[in-house]
Amino acid sequence: MSAPSFAPFVLKRPWLRNMLRPLANWYANAASYRQMGLRADDLISEENETVALALKRLGPEENYDRVFRIRRAVQCSITHKLLPKSEWTKAEDDKPYLGPLIAQIEAEAKERKDLDALTVIKNH
Repeated sequence: MSAPSFAPFVLKRPWLRNMLRPLANWYANAASYRQMGLRADDLISEENETVALALKRLGPEENYDRVFRIRRAVQCSITHKLLPKSEWTKAEDDKPYLGPLIAQIEAEAKERKDLDALTVIKNH
């Protein structure tokens, strides 16, 4: 199950979204994953069963791109260097690609659990 998020609350209020956007951009830059060419969803741990299933549902091109970004970031980490600024991940390119799949899998699991707990009552 994924962690609770304040994102829906913030996104429904444009004034709050505009106020928090500079802080969010500062935090993403301070985390420096974009300077290594990664996207935010590349940081999600693969050890969870739900995430592993979501990774299996990725298309071959997206899966290849993800592996490439992670390997390039590992190489940057080993050499203690960042990518050239032209290769950094731009904020507009840092779109979630794994999060929606994880949410879909969690919804399917919840639906399966609810249907398995369903009891049929026959009226005579």
